[in-house]
Amino acid sequence: QLHLVESGGGLVQAGGSLTLSCTASERTFADYAVGWFRQAPGKEREILGAIRWSADSTFYEDTVRGRFTMSRDNAKNTVYLQMNSLIPEDTAVYYCAAARAWARGVRYEYWGQGTQVTVSS
Repeated sequence: QLHLVESGGGLVQAGGSLTLSCTASERTFADYAVGWFRQAPGKEREILGAIRWSADSTFYEDTVRGRFTMSRDNAKNTVYLQMNSLIPEDTAVYYCAAARAWARGVRYEYWGQGTQVTVSS
């Protein structure tokens, strides 16, 4: 069982940056791949990308590639999502989730509660 907590959301102007954190209290967090997702009002949840447990592999969806960067510090049980060049269309609730397997389309087993990101124009 993992308990994930996202933090770092807030209000930012277009062109600005935010860094989200996803933290778990369980040491086994280091054994999991972590994906970042978001859900905007009236839209389906979409995956943004994921980072492998060893951080030696990541993937990003086209909507955020080149603007968002994932990293992790397993000693701190934390995964980060650095978001740059934010645009109003990035406004959404952002979630992290954990999966034991590493593959596109994998089922994520554990989810955080989400953190709101609002980008003003």
